[in-house]
Amino acid sequence: MRLPLARKNVPVAATTLVCVLLYVAACLRYEHFFSWLVFINFFGDNAVLGLAAIGVTFVILGGGIDLSMGAIIGCTSITVAKLITAGHVHPLIAIGLVLALGAAFGAGMGSVIQFFRLPPFLVTLAGMFLARGTGLVISQESVDIRHPLYTAVSDFSALNIPGTGLPMLPATALIFLGVLLIAMYTAGYTRFGRNVYALGGSEPSALLMGLPVGRTKIATYSISAFCSALAGVVHTLYTSSGSAAEAGKMLELDAIAAVVIGGTLLTGGVGYVFGTLIGVLICGIIQTAIMFEGTLNSWWTRIAIGVLLLAFILLQKLVQARAAGRT
Repeated sequence: MRLPLARKNVPVAATTLVCVLLYVAACLRYEHFFSWLVFINFFGDNAVLGLAAIGVTFVILGGGIDLSMGAIIGCTSITVAKLITAGHVHPLIAIGLVLALGAAFGAGMGSVIQFFRLPPFLVTLAGMFLARGTGLVISQESVDIRHPLYTAVSDFSALNIPGTGLPMLPATALIFLGVLLIAMYTAGYTRFGRNVYALGGSEPSALLMGLPVGRTKIATYSISAFCSALAGVVHTLYTSSGSAAEAGKMLELDAIAAVVIGGTLLTGGVGYVFGTLIGVLICGIIQTAIMFEGTLNSWWTRIAIGVLLLAFILLQKLVQARAAGRT
């Protein structure tokens, strides 16, 4: 019997089905789960994770891996906080600076991987230690941010939709969704996106086709680091503070899990940015449901995500094996 959709779409279709079933089950179990406030919190509360996951999606689609995301978030958040509070730099200038530095840091890691032929795991692991260590050198303590711009962002997030009384999407959610749309268009409808898929499918084949493999690979790591730096900025907007020790702690593992749960193959070449969104939402639904339960420890979130991650890796292997059997 033929599947009604292409095999490469099976993982993301399964992810979407699981997301819908989880949400419906939570709505049936918890009285106030089905509400506009809870729904928009899926995007606002998970904006940092979502931005990092979007960035690393490009790396994984290109056949690589990035472990530096969480450390970049921590380093970025404390750098922005210090520049604003101690350096009296305007937040927009501080944000622009850290975003540029983040993109340059990612390009540097990508260049080392490309030109020295080093494993991405080791290079980005070194980048993780470098970024986290740099953040801790800047400050080991959390730094509060008090600036009119941050107050305005907080006030905006507290507004209601006119005429409805329903809360608006917070600024962090709007940033997340804006980047998501740009990423979906870039991956699906641009030459760069096609090059990323070709790179992840087979780097030797991409070279034979004359594609700019080196430039594309470096760009994917630059995009990942840029998104992580932006996630660090969003963290400061969400908490009105920066912390090198706590911001982004272990988040690189959550981001990679969200990407894999979203249907992107770890071997590269197959997946969608939309799937990453679904993976992030699944993580958010599980975490919120555990909070509604009250009696469960927060570590149950890790257990649930671990089970789902293993299930989707097995699903991906099954799809790959069936596809290989057809060839």
